[in-house]
Amino acid sequence: MSTHVELRTGAYHDSVSLMQVSRVVAGTAGVQAAQVAMATELNVDVLTSMGFDVPAEAGPNDLVIALRTDTPDAVAAGLAAVADALAALRATSDSGGGDDTVAPRTLGSAAARVDATLAVISVPGQHAVTEAFDAITSGLSVMLFSDNVSVEDEVHLKDAAAAADVLVMGPDCGTAHIGGVALGFANVVRPGSVGIVAASGTGAQQVMCLLDAAGVGISHCLGVGGRDLTAAVGGRSTRQALHALAADPATDRVIVVSKPPDATVLADLEALADELGLQVHWAVLGPGRPDLTASIESFLVAQGVPVPTWPTWAAAGGGDDPLLSRGAALRGLFCGGTLADEAITVAEGELGGIHSNIPHDPALALGADLRHDGHVVIDFGDDGLTRGRAHPMIDPTLRQERIAAEALDPTCGVLLLDLVLGHGAHPDPADELADAVRTARATALASGRSLPVVVSLTGTDGDPQHRSRCAEVLAAAGADVYLSNAAATRAALSLLRSTP
Repeated sequence: MSTHVELRTGAYHDSVSLMQVSRVVAGTAGVQAAQVAMATELNVDVLTSMGFDVPAEAGPNDLVIALRTDTPDAVAAGLAAVADALAALRATSDSGGGDDTVAPRTLGSAAARVDATLAVISVPGQHAVTEAFDAITSGLSVMLFSDNVSVEDEVHLKDAAAAADVLVMGPDCGTAHIGGVALGFANVVRPGSVGIVAASGTGAQQVMCLLDAAGVGISHCLGVGGRDLTAAVGGRSTRQALHALAADPATDRVIVVSKPPDATVLADLEALADELGLQVHWAVLGPGRPDLTASIESFLVAQGVPVPTWPTWAAAGGGDDPLLSRGAALRGLFCGGTLADEAITVAEGELGGIHSNIPHDPALALGADLRHDGHVVIDFGDDGLTRGRAHPMIDPTLRQERIAAEALDPTCGVLLLDLVLGHGAHPDPADELADAVRTARATALASGRSLPVVVSLTGTDGDPQHRSRCAEVLAAAGADVYLSNAAATRAALSLLRSTP
């Protein structure tokens, strides 16, 4: 094994582009690990945690290239891949215009040049607040993709937005649809008259895909950030969004999607909906509340729309050998936070407390190693696991490593996974996940165990990755696949009950 760490001064590239470069280089033959990033304090911490020795003189304006390869010769192949990927970035950048005017240096100055009404901000959280205030001051609504923004800053931003009569979607807003234009992680769904307000990214995607499968389209989906319905934030952006949709002639009904909200905040928002005369259906998770699929089914019934049979795809081979042993614990490994939260809610009804990094009971919080011998559900998209890394819907490396670890763990009885498609997500995630599923099941079988796998697949056939093709690839690898996340969780529980 060989390690190569190199600094290149003054070679700046944005973080998203460099994440793409890292993934390309990591796929080079002989390369075990690759990280190409600006040498910010955060990125240096990540590189150090990966075992790379970054020179002390490295600074945030330096590009750092870190490779770990099988052999010394493979270093040259990795560096050649870096050169090719960076050249491709330059070619893309050079083809982007031909306009020789000086580029704007701030978001506000850029807004002054064009007739824009919305800014999409995706910079590290410590810099996001400044950019968001700049946008609000310039009269722009904001989709704030960045996470790791404090609650105090979120409240200040949303108060400033309300005063300026604009909307802040976020922070940590991963999904929005504005008049048919997809922003962030978003599926290709049919147009219609249903507006969505979502304090939940993957929850909104699940709802939109279920509606699409039922033949119902949307007008807009306004993300408001996962904390908006907490007591601390008080539903500030949800209020703004409900006012906007009430005034929108293309919207005649609204669905509010949220992780478990504060009860007082929810009651205040229900009162606001009544004041606005807005027909609002609440798809809100929490103890004693219906899951998202049940909420959408009740919405469809209320609208006189037939509830379809939600698509499923059975694992090839007809199931596992009943004579093989199997662990007794559920292991849910999710990229989508709301999907993980919903799985916990559904599973706790049968299994009791679920250990997690987003637990419903603080006593069930996982430690830094995210390990426990009991029932576990992990949200790999949580802020604590995305500092310095791409979201797992773009780079699922951490989740893939955990799937491999669970295959070696005799306490693991059933693997419950999600896969979320759409714009912004991994361009071809099914093949990679199918390889991990196939390898995990083979690993378990080699030690005399069976390892059933259930996948919650959020997507549509209009998505770039094509839902049906992805489902068939996963089913061929041995996974049962469900469009409904709640149904996938219940299927995993059923398999757990049938443990020999």
